[in-house]
Amino acid sequence: MSRLSTLALGGSSRVQGAGVARIALRNPDLILLAIALPVFVLGGLPIAGWAVATAAWLVGRGVKLLADRRGARALAEGDRRTALGLEAASTLARVWILALAVLLVGLAEREAGLAAAVLAAAVVTVYLIGRMIGHLAEDAG
Repeated sequence: MSRLSTLALGGSSRVQGAGVARIALRNPDLILLAIALPVFVLGGLPIAGWAVATAAWLVGRGVKLLADRRGARALAEGDRRTALGLEAASTLARVWILALAVLLVGLAEREAGLAAAVLAAAVVTVYLIGRMIGHLAEDAG
């Protein structure tokens, strides 16, 4: 059944709900970061730890997005080596961005560094699990 006929039969709320669920499944890392903010505030944890981990993660996601776009262009041109190199470089860049951010905030304030490190580890774990589930869902569908 096409998207248009689904919209005609089920209404826009059904399609919008599916879109929200799809976005949530594709971005569990961002959902975790959003949930972590009230946990940090209510738990009396250093907000600097949350802010630094979140900023570093978002910068890393931006790096990945740019590399993915450039990699897609390279693949379209038949340049697999460049696409693979961009994937590797963006992965390493994300690790370094996050690690350096945690180190720097930890040097400035030890408790904030610990909070940032724990949040970063949780976000990386959730991100990797989300990717794994996404790949499994693509293979099944």
